[in-house]
Amino acid sequence: MTTPLPMRLLLCLTFAALAATLLPAQQASAERFPNGPSRDPTFFPLGVWLQSPHNATRYRDIGVNLYVGLYEGPTRSQLEALAAAGMPVICAQNEVGLAHAGATIVGWLQPDEPDNAQGRRPFGYSPPILPSVIAADYERMHRADPTRPVLLNVGQGAAWDAWHGRGERTDHPEDYAEYVKGCDIVSFDIYPVTHTHRDVQGKLEFVARGVQRLLAAGRGKKPVWACIETSHIDNGKARPSAAQVRSEVWIAICSGASGIVYFAHEFAPEFVEAGLLAHDDIAAAVRELNAEVLAQAPVLNTEPLADAVKVTSRPKVELALRAHRVGDTLHLFVASLSADATQARFQVRGQRKGVVHGAGADQRALADGVFHDEIPGYGHRHYRIEP
Repeated sequence: MTTPLPMRLLLCLTFAALAATLLPAQQASAERFPNGPSRDPTFFPLGVWLQSPHNATRYRDIGVNLYVGLYEGPTRSQLEALAAAGMPVICAQNEVGLAHAGATIVGWLQPDEPDNAQGRRPFGYSPPILPSVIAADYERMHRADPTRPVLLNVGQGAAWDAWHGRGERTDHPEDYAEYVKGCDIVSFDIYPVTHTHRDVQGKLEFVARGVQRLLAAGRGKKPVWACIETSHIDNGKARPSAAQVRSEVWIAICSGASGIVYFAHEFAPEFVEAGLLAHDDIAAAVRELNAEVLAQAPVLNTEPLADAVKVTSRPKVELALRAHRVGDTLHLFVASLSADATQARFQVRGQRKGVVHGAGADQRALADGVFHDEIPGYGHRHYRIEP
């Protein structure tokens, strides 16, 4: 996972149709991999990227339930430390991992960001790793262990076509449909708060762009996870606030992400591996946020509804929306993909009356299937609509 750099705004992809296929893909994945991540309906992947096992208990205490990546591992001592902390891991597949996987290893990890240029030439960049190579590695990993899924993390080109770090494959978004053939779960990273390019800096909607792009690339058949910034990373002058971390997580989930991976490293103003834990405000915010997401996991893990709700806004801004019905209650998760506040109108199809909880500060009536609310810039809402 590299530091964010420049790019131009992607065209928005339609999410509703893809959302309807997301959960069946997750269920099929879980049934296919008996030794994969938990299939408990109260589980939602909340991972942390490439952290030392000695911090596993501290991460577990703030609601992180998965390690993703192990530095120069897995080693036997790393796996023993994670097992002692009750922390599962998705890691590289090596001889130690295959011999000592047990219940601790719940997935295998492809090399990071193969879609980026692999170093420099005298003039320009070396090309990315070919998708065909990633697909061949995927088949090899599955032959060695078909009981665990393979995770592939790609770079910010998934969200930003102009990312020059792809070298000769810059502005080739069609590559991602090929890369996702080399995994069972795909994740990506773009960090807009700490980004240094004006086209991306501060524009949290790029998190949604990456989720939407990869959902489309996998035709809704591959779960998509989003990596979220929590530290300075390479930008000593900028760090996401607790509110921005919260916004990015809910933007990802409302756009269709079925897992979150926190990027905790900090390289500026000085190196701190566990930067997430080093900033008390972020650690506290992530604890609260993880509890909130896990509380909604039984809802988020049910099948999304396509076309259950029509939403319009004034002034017109893009909103990410997912809907789930549990019993008689309709749950709507909405996130704004704009820094501007908007007045939103929700038309619930097939239900004319009811009580809406979570609209602003009060509950209100559903009148002729319609209710209104103000969504703050990059804000999130969870509505419960009961008969």
